[in-house]
Amino acid sequence: MPEPSRSSPIPSPTERQGRGAAAATAAAQAHRAVRAGRAEAGRRRKYPKRWGARGRCRPPRRSRRCRGSRHSFRTRPERGSQQKKEEESAGGTKGSSKKASAAQLRIQKDINELNLPKTCDISFSDPDDLLNFKLVICPDEGFYKSGKFVFSFKVGQGYPHDPPKVKCETMVYHPNIDLEGNVCLNILREDWKPVLTINSIIYGLQYLFLEPNPEDPLNKEAAEVLQNNRRLFEQNVQRSMRGGYIGSTYFERCLK
Repeated sequence: MPEPSRSSPIPSPTERQGRGAAAATAAAQAHRAVRAGRAEAGRRRKYPKRWGARGRCRPPRRSRRCRGSRHSFRTRPERGSQQKKEEESAGGTKGSSKKASAAQLRIQKDINELNLPKTCDISFSDPDDLLNFKLVICPDEGFYKSGKFVFSFKVGQGYPHDPPKVKCETMVYHPNIDLEGNVCLNILREDWKPVLTINSIIYGLQYLFLEPNPEDPLNKEAAEVLQNNRRLFEQNVQRSMRGGYIGSTYFERCLK
């Protein structure tokens, strides 16, 4: 005879409530255990606190302008620029010499290579300014022997492509030099070339006192006297250098 089937007893409401509470408690304990395990794993890996327990976050990149940093990335460039400014202010003369113009470089070369005749001499009112100087010519022969004639030179920034400006500061009775000091010398005008030097001009000026040229005059009166009466021209030159009148024009003494 078969045994009757055994069925599980139906739990009462109180028992069901107790079992639910036990299950919830067990689940809460398990959840706390998992969190504790993760925290322990994070501590073992020594990740920074802000990374989280899993350590999946990458470390943040440091900004080039970090507010909290003591040392700014701009510190070194600022020091460099400040140092550069100080060097420029301290070495202003040195910097300007490095940027010398083509005219200054060329005139420096011309002065260094001067080969003056014994009757000529140059002087600089400012030793640092080679673009402005004076030339003194004291001829030892010819009509103007024993005279002393001063010329001023002004070298422009266009030198050597442009000739320097030359004027005679001594009033002289000469067919190629007018009473305002303008000089008629071909290499100072249409025949100027960049290959010519200050030395070339000095020799050209000296030659004017040795051989006055009446064919290309600035002082036409003196040129006419030279062409028509050389003896009278010589007398006028001597009178002008001693100091005196030639016609209505007075010449100051310019003998050595």
